[in-house]
Amino acid sequence: MIFEKLTAILAEHVDCDPSTITMDTTFEELGVDSLDTVDMVMELEEELGIELELDEKISTVGEMVELVEEKMGEKE
Repeated sequence: MIFEKLTAILAEHVDCDPSTITMDTTFEELGVDSLDTVDMVMELEEELGIELELDEKISTVGEMVELVEEKMGEKE
């Protein structure tokens, strides 16, 4: 569920087909810069009702999914 939501947001931001995004896809490959990442994180926070802190550098879609799942687990 998180993966699907994230790929939809990513695809919207970079104008690509969500089916081309995998857990191993890097944000660099998608042409996503740090500003885009902040935008996406804010959008995810709003949709999911959680707060994400990007302390460490997140470079792949999978890493972002793991971070969100961790936060979702803490919320429940």
